Amino acid sequence: MYRIQVHTTGRQSFEDITDPVQRKVSESGVQEGICHLFCPHTTAGLTLNENWDADVLHDIGLVLDDMVPQRREFRHSEGNSPAHAKTSLIGACQTLFVSQGKLALGRWQGVYLVEFDGPRARDVLVKIVAG
Repeated sequence: MYRIQVHTTGRQSFEDITDPVQRKVSESGVQEGICHLFCPHTTAGLTLNENWDADVLHDIGLVLDDMVPQRREFRHSEGNSPAHAKTSLIGACQTLFVSQGKLALGRWQGVYLVEFDGPRARDVLVKIVAG
């Protein structure tokens, strides 16, 4: 298993981790298989989305803010209940195919750690399995 550390840039930010994940796939030597990604945090998650036009990520952030606004009825004492809810919506795992030693992504796809409570240092665990 590999670990990638990501230093997030804001309270809600999308950090492109495609290249570091690809480096771990290359280091593994696996040519055909699966790459499992896991984010072991309760206020950050993982998603695949467009990596060409940053406006898409901005717009996703707006949608998530609309879906999970801050509410005075929240009981969690740290004040970051929206971050926990958004993480549950986005999810903590991604599974990607590896083909010819490379992540099998669509033309415009990138892998993102999505921060909802930063900036912080976050980890992404990477497991590459031949098959």
